[in-house]
Amino acid sequence: MEYKMVIGVRTDLKLSKGKTAVQAAHAAVMCAIKAKRHHRSIYSRWYREGQKKVVIKLKDLEELYRVREQGVRQGLVVEVVKDAGLTEVPPGTITCIGLGPARNEVIDRVTGEFSLM
Repeated sequence: MEYKMVIGVRTDLKLSKGKTAVQAAHAAVMCAIKAKRHHRSIYSRWYREGQKKVVIKLKDLEELYRVREQGVRQGLVVEVVKDAGLTEVPPGTITCIGLGPARNEVIDRVTGEFSLM
């Protein structure tokens, strides 16, 4: 596989497994829609390969913002998820970030150092 999407989840929020899954799903959908609209060729290749997704741990909001900045500099699709605040966290809490899809080597420049969830 040459393409993937990476979802970074804040571990400092101590979200439940279910909440984490939902927030990661939001990031994946948001990134896929944006990529299909603005980077159709990359989206199509990623989709045909099976839509690989990797979930990484981010320690806090500051680390998430650093990843966002690096992703933007690399020209990646970047989407930040803000929670509605109906269950575990206050409204507007930034829970995770999605990057890509993109070529593995490009996205690894930004996310390769982080541990998997």
